[in-house]
Amino acid sequence: MSERTDSAPESPLAPGLLLGADGQPRCAWAGAGEDYVRYHDEEWGRPSADDTRLFEKLCLEGFQSGLSWITILRKRAHFRERFDGFEIERVAAFDEADIDSIVADPGVIRHRGKIVSTINNARRALALREKTGASLAAFLWRFEPPASERPERMTLEWARANPQTPASQRLSKALRAEGFSFVGPTTAYAFMQSMGFVNDHMEGCCIRAECEAARQNFVRPR
Repeated sequence: MSERTDSAPESPLAPGLLLGADGQPRCAWAGAGEDYVRYHDEEWGRPSADDTRLFEKLCLEGFQSGLSWITILRKRAHFRERFDGFEIERVAAFDEADIDSIVADPGVIRHRGKIVSTINNARRALALREKTGASLAAFLWRFEPPASERPERMTLEWARANPQTPASQRLSKALRAEGFSFVGPTTAYAFMQSMGFVNDHMEGCCIRAECEAARQNFVRPR
């Protein structure tokens, strides 16, 4: 599940939870590292309608494929520097010289295919905006899963059994139909989890209620 459950430490609490240094129970994947805990508490599972943030996370989830999310998180500042803050219009204008420069930079994941994919996806996002007359966010949020596809309780067992979902399969298929790349259904679900399309914080996690409230108050883009 990328950042969700891999290599999770043993927890004295319910499966999937870990007691933090502050005495608060959190999703076990957050571990004890300060950067991971901050990401878990302040970002993961909180909804956004910002095209730049959504585009960045979609691309970074593609880079994460085959790696651990902490590897990407610790390189994220440099990713942002090399990809001009993931501003879609700027990335769409990158050329071969930009690709060669990024491939040579050890501060990012030096995977030419994923770098080219990021530029392609920026161009596809611009084309999608022009085609629909709406934001990238409006397109993506159409794939928020209905309640009927969600578990009654978020448990470690359910999370491990569902690295992808019907909703993420639909989103992946739609993105690929528009020409996006590195957006398979597992990557799409990791994106949906992190950007608040679902609330996959474990039951009992100290952040779950905050994310649920954020989702309840969030105005879905149309």
